[in-house]
Amino acid sequence: MRIVCLGGGPAGLYFAILMKKANPAHDITVIERNAADNTFGWGVVFSDQTMDGFREADPEVVRAIEDNFHHWDDIDIHFKGRMIRSGGHGFCGIARLKLLEIFQQRATELGVKMVFEQDIKNPDDYARDYDLVIGADGVNSITRSRHEAHFNPRIDTRQCRFIWLGTRKKLDAFTFAFKETPWGWFNLHAYRFNDEMSTFIVETPESTWLKAGLDKFEIPESIAFCERLFADLLDGHSLMSNAKHLRGSAVWIKFNRVLCERWYKDNIVLLGDAAHTAHFSIGSGTKLAMEDAISLVKVLNSSEGSVPQRLARYQAEREVEALKLQSAARNRMTWFEHIDRYVHLEPEQFAFALLTGSQRVGHGNQKLRDPKYIDDLDRWWARQHGLPDRAVPPMFTPFTLRGMTLVNRVVVSPMCTYSAQDGVPNDFHFQHYTARALGGAGLVMTEMTCVSADARITPGCAGLWNDAQQVGWKRIVDFAHAHSPAKMAIQIGHAGRKGSTRLAWDGIDQPLDQGNWPLIAPSPLPLMPGVSQVPREMTRADMDAVKQDFVAATARAREAGFDMVEFHAAHGYLMSSFISPLTNQRKDAYGGSTEARCRFPLEVFCAMRAVWPAERPMSVRISATDWVPGGMTPEEATVVAALFRDAGADIVHVSAGQVSKDEKPVYGRMFQVPFSDQIRNELQVPTIAVGNIFEADHVNTIIAAGRADLCALARPHLADPAWTLHAAAEQGFADITWPRPYVGGKLQLERNLERAGQLALVA
Repeated sequence: MRIVCLGGGPAGLYFAILMKKANPAHDITVIERNAADNTFGWGVVFSDQTMDGFREADPEVVRAIEDNFHHWDDIDIHFKGRMIRSGGHGFCGIARLKLLEIFQQRATELGVKMVFEQDIKNPDDYARDYDLVIGADGVNSITRSRHEAHFNPRIDTRQCRFIWLGTRKKLDAFTFAFKETPWGWFNLHAYRFNDEMSTFIVETPESTWLKAGLDKFEIPESIAFCERLFADLLDGHSLMSNAKHLRGSAVWIKFNRVLCERWYKDNIVLLGDAAHTAHFSIGSGTKLAMEDAISLVKVLNSSEGSVPQRLARYQAEREVEALKLQSAARNRMTWFEHIDRYVHLEPEQFAFALLTGSQRVGHGNQKLRDPKYIDDLDRWWARQHGLPDRAVPPMFTPFTLRGMTLVNRVVVSPMCTYSAQDGVPNDFHFQHYTARALGGAGLVMTEMTCVSADARITPGCAGLWNDAQQVGWKRIVDFAHAHSPAKMAIQIGHAGRKGSTRLAWDGIDQPLDQGNWPLIAPSPLPLMPGVSQVPREMTRADMDAVKQDFVAATARAREAGFDMVEFHAAHGYLMSSFISPLTNQRKDAYGGSTEARCRFPLEVFCAMRAVWPAERPMSVRISATDWVPGGMTPEEATVVAALFRDAGADIVHVSAGQVSKDEKPVYGRMFQVPFSDQIRNELQVPTIAVGNIFEADHVNTIIAAGRADLCALARPHLADPAWTLHAAAEQGFADITWPRPYVGGKLQLERNLERAGQLALVA
């Protein structure tokens, strides 16, 4: 093939090296607009794992990198006059210019043609003369912009400004530092990349940058500002910039998060930052570009399909990994953008929150890297919660709301079972809930329990509007209290426009074939136009009746002995449909602004609080985003959470979606936890996190990092009622209550796990 690489950065050069190595007959030219020794930035970081992957692709390049890199294992975090160190991370840094020199030398050895200081022309001109055009021309890609409508880049300009500097101060570890100023907080990302130099990136939200007047500074003034700010770490060393092409405040740049819908057009393909970017806070931009090159070379040198077909396979293979890394980078990037959310945390928790901010590394992984660090963290966490000074997994520390103390942080999430008859919980419900109470969870929450027959989702939904239902629930609660330390919570709700539907396994959200009951909603909008029943717009009389139903159900929950009541205002049910702008189009006092849309739900909540005992807590569940343009956003959800907090909610159960069938969720493990994080740390209100939390490590990480106070698990508890007991045994935590008849099983499980661990060590 005759190939041209537009861009002589790591993406284009590494591709050229691997492609030429795969087949020396390929004719490859690299065109770079800058001189060979001209680059922006100072150092590049790779993990040990990343280097192993590169070694398989071309050991010659890796040997040259290893001859010129600086390796470290530690991360140092400086915050509030403290330095906390975590080890075992395994990173290497190399000068960006040295990396380019290595690539250039290797490319020359293999016969790649390189042309420097030549402007890149219209990529279509190259496409006529070459079999393949590689658009490796960076975040401001000319190749991408020439066919912008086709590639459809989604470019998100982020909220922080950062300046990329260098220093001769030789740092001993990857260093994060945080400085409070009269204008706000500044963050430092710094690391050593050779025997003489360190990268020094100073970052701050744009609002802080403007307040400090940095938009009016020339480059020397900005450098002097940063030197004063981090003088304690520089030890008299100066800072320097190599951004020769920038002037004045332009040296402070904003990160562009880029992801293209399409990565190729005919015989033109995007590589690295031209196709996608990853924030420098996880150091993955160059890694992504080089791994793109590895994948592209493999598919191009296969014998399957035409060039466009091979390019399609390349995108399919790489897009998943790019999305994963972008998601991790987004989580970490957002953490730094909103640093003011976290500065109230103690240094121990602040540091752990930073280390795990990407959600790719958790408590368990940190323990493998640096057991002493996690031991110290767990001891500190235990002391904060009144336990003796010993390492306790964070998920097994107590938590108190009003007069209710939970023995651990695990919640059995509300899960509809659609198994009631006339709303009465039966033997199935008794077995279901008591098994999970015996299974070790600190809090067991019921499915959405409806306040009237017409408030049900399906004919199989449980209720709490009559004596028989109250008796059924009391039987369950009494057993759980008598035989386990678990606390019992009841979730109370009204289906609204999502009611009168079939059982889930007969057709979720599909209307009943017969026996329908009338639906009500804030606005007469069906869930699925042309399919769902059209609800009646609620009158004030309807609101009064519904409020009384909620109050009556709350009083019955009190008599049934529940420890906590949760007000269900999520997932598109009645109270949620008042809150969401997608479903509330009222023109009266109950529609319009966020506060107006929350008026009726708050009215109901306050009426419930008035009949609920003062010593027992109340929760509210909300949808933090509708996943639909024009719907609820996490920012608006934070306002909603504050309104309920001020009305007496003791904890906010943060879920998302299920309001509109037009939703487009972004799934992944712990995918809704960032919403809980935002509400908890902006409002400093307790939260329950939910959303694809399925490992004990997830729970330990979320709790210790301060992203939530409790974690609700749904499907894991369907598969294993004793999930919490098993999680304790797997972590070697013996101080958890097993039912006395089951203690023999506990001892056997612990012995089996210990034996399996010993065998693993031998292997």
